[in-house]
Amino acid sequence: MTKRITVAIDGPAGAGKSTLARRVAARLGFLYIDTGAMYRAVALWAGRAGVSWEDRGGLERLALEAELELTPEGRVLLNGEDVSAAIREPEMSQAASVVSAIPGVRRALVIKQQQMGAASSCVMEGRDIGTVVFPEAEVKIFLDASPEERARRRVSDLASRGIAAGFGEVFEEMKQRDERDSTRPDSPLRQAPDAIYIDSSGLDENQVEEALLRIVRERTSNGKEVQR
Repeated sequence: MTKRITVAIDGPAGAGKSTLARRVAARLGFLYIDTGAMYRAVALWAGRAGVSWEDRGGLERLALEAELELTPEGRVLLNGEDVSAAIREPEMSQAASVVSAIPGVRRALVIKQQQMGAASSCVMEGRDIGTVVFPEAEVKIFLDASPEERARRRVSDLASRGIAAGFGEVFEEMKQRDERDSTRPDSPLRQAPDAIYIDSSGLDENQVEEALLRIVRERTSNGKEVQR
């Protein structure tokens, strides 16, 4: 028998979800799906098209019409264009948080995410994967870290890309994003009841990766072959 496996990783900004999900997907040979990149892509398209953040109908139409492709190499294609670098600009983080709070946008992208995840075993990360997108996922993780550690990581990530940012500014922006993500009426950020909580504050990337791989093995070691 073969069985597709879905690994759902949720958590706040800066917890290390993208890095962990990408590494674990590579180790398992699964598809990696970065749902945050999809919201960033819609926000990027809205900015280019001059669609206001207040125009909920316009933003929903863009989300419905967007042709999004996430390649195994980690590239993000929007309507055939590689926007991998453009969506990682600092302003896209806050823009994506605003766009993702719109129910119509979420509904449109959740359908796309479910279609992607249904095609093969995958590691999918975001804010509502274990609660909304794939509530029946075989493995659910809620990855967290202290606010200070998450802000420090974001500053370090920006610096590695040649972008200077002060800790205080990043900390405040992250605080606002946490508030927006956790209090939005539609699919707020929260830990699924059956998700395993991991605090990565004192751990390096290898330690977090190995911890998650142990959980995957424990949750899926049922004698069945995993279909990739």
